[in-house]
Amino acid sequence: MSCGVCYEADKRIQGFSPKTLKAYALQHKMLVLELGNLDVTEVTLTTLKEYLAKQAVRLKPNSLGHRIRFVRSLFRYAYEETYLTSNPSLKLREPKLDKRIPKFLIEEDVIHLKISCQSLRERALLEFLYSTGCRIGEVEKINAEDINWENCSVIVNGKGSKQREVYFTTECKVWLKKYLSSCTDSCKALFVACQLLDNGAPLDFIQGMLGHEKASTTQIYAQLRGERRRELYRRYF
Repeated sequence: MSCGVCYEADKRIQGFSPKTLKAYALQHKMLVLELGNLDVTEVTLTTLKEYLAKQAVRLKPNSLGHRIRFVRSLFRYAYEETYLTSNPSLKLREPKLDKRIPKFLIEEDVIHLKISCQSLRERALLEFLYSTGCRIGEVEKINAEDINWENCSVIVNGKGSKQREVYFTTECKVWLKKYLSSCTDSCKALFVACQLLDNGAPLDFIQGMLGHEKASTTQIYAQLRGERRRELYRRYF
């Protein structure tokens, strides 16, 4: 479709991550393969529903939802940029998702994970992930010099290049200091990326668990700022 290349360029200019851009490019490719040489102005709501109905046969509701969001985003762009006089995707609705009980770590799980660590690096990484709630991808971008040791905090770059301040415990600080004192390389990264990928099942388990917080808790925490956030963090830990 004629607007596809411009759409991808627009998202690149907006600063979307390479991973997101790659996902958008794949979604666009699949849409073009299905619709063929059909011009964007010839696409109707029925056309889109037929396309998505075929996808629904083999996709899980969550994946189908991603596809629908992409289609809506693409055609909203086409409409706003005047490729279209009306938006055929407006009435597309995402499938309802089953509500699942979120998984979480209990204190006993954490103790077992700490015991299973076989090096200072593993223990320091485990403590950092657990106390900050950071994603693996966020930890990869942190340099040792970024850490504010006085406040036990660090600024991390999250999804969509959004920054936030996270905090870690005194126990985590102790293990980070021990780990950094043992390092003999000159790499600036707090944890070398290739090492993160080689930590084994326990850390993968933690990564998965950290992504399942209660939505209500996350929304409340996201509204807190500065000293108030730090005060509540200290009280909690």
